[in-house]
Amino acid sequence: MENTALITNDGIIFGLLAAILGLIFYTQSSSNSFWQKFYKWVPALLLCYFIPSLLNTFGIVDGANTAIYPLVMDYLLPACLVLLTLSLDLKAIFRLGPKLLILFLTGTVGIVIGGPIALLLVSVIFPEMLGGAGPDAVWRGMTTIAGSWIGGGANQAAMKEVYEVGGEIFSAMVTVDIIVANLWMAVLLYMAANHKAIDKRIGADTSAIEAIKERMEHYEAEHRRESKLPDLMFIVAVAFGVTGLAHWGADVIAPFIGDNVPALKDFSLDKKFFWLIVIATTVGVALSFTRVRQLEGVGASKYGSMFVYILVATIGLHMDVTAIVDVPKYFLIGAIWMIIHASLMLIVARLLKAPVFYMAIGSQANVGGAASAPVVASAFHPSLAPVGVLLAVFGYALGTYMAYICGQILRVIAAG
Repeated sequence: MENTALITNDGIIFGLLAAILGLIFYTQSSSNSFWQKFYKWVPALLLCYFIPSLLNTFGIVDGANTAIYPLVMDYLLPACLVLLTLSLDLKAIFRLGPKLLILFLTGTVGIVIGGPIALLLVSVIFPEMLGGAGPDAVWRGMTTIAGSWIGGGANQAAMKEVYEVGGEIFSAMVTVDIIVANLWMAVLLYMAANHKAIDKRIGADTSAIEAIKERMEHYEAEHRRESKLPDLMFIVAVAFGVTGLAHWGADVIAPFIGDNVPALKDFSLDKKFFWLIVIATTVGVALSFTRVRQLEGVGASKYGSMFVYILVATIGLHMDVTAIVDVPKYFLIGAIWMIIHASLMLIVARLLKAPVFYMAIGSQANVGGAASAPVVASAFHPSLAPVGVLLAVFGYALGTYMAYICGQILRVIAAG
């Protein structure tokens, strides 16, 4: 596919992203009254996501044809997970309690039932959405969204094979998946920026979350010292050394499982990306019990957060709002589907008086998976990023099964 974007050089594109991030942080830290008022209403993290999306939307760059996205996902994502887990307090995370798991499973249920309900509602306006036994039947395409929104790309690919989804409907549904999921992520980032006001309004108990933040801040303050060049090189060595180890492990484990234990394919355990994330996170957690944890005193998590912002900008580069015009009927299904998921999450969160963090990360661990769940989690606080990873990995395991159930319900509804 020919790249017709105005800028096709990846070096220039990455420089643009860096300049955008720099400008956002420069204006955010400005004492100018206009910028102070502006950032009171518009979160900086949301801009880091939205402005790069405009580059893609208006054809300045083509996010689908740049090597930056796979590079960032394969190297900066695992590196940031390592740096953000170095100061992890596992006991504190376990004290977050069952509400977080309840909301995660609520999100899964919302996606399983939301798709069939959305199909029924849209078929009232567009009856042709129902029926169709061929590979390009709408219900078949919807199974791939279910796979993506409960697990991730691997689960989406699994549904494409299981339900023999045609190429035309698959392309349309991938577009819907990207647009709707990214718009919802933007909403969650906005909620993250205003979580204190929301939690106060619903009377949520945030003591467990605050305890994690305080422990991390206390540890950093206790071990804080001026960073020198060797410290920075140690941070780079740990972050990318573990990333290299994770790549080696993924290259060995994933093909072995695919060739020798095919039953585990249903759990996406034959996918290299799955093992890349799992190994990087596991080693990061293990290092939090060693002296390596002291790197937090010279700002390890701050470098991890920097990588997160680059991640956000790169994810934004994949967003093209104008694609809605090409698939309006399918977008309507996706929008209703996400509204059902979000409404169910908000209702249960309100009933449980759960903090908005629980709702946001429970949702994003489903819809976004391991690539973006830690991004949303770290928008609340860097120390919370591992929570997003742990739930997202759980989503990988559930994804294929729950999406399959959703597909069976869709099949029955489409058959009338």
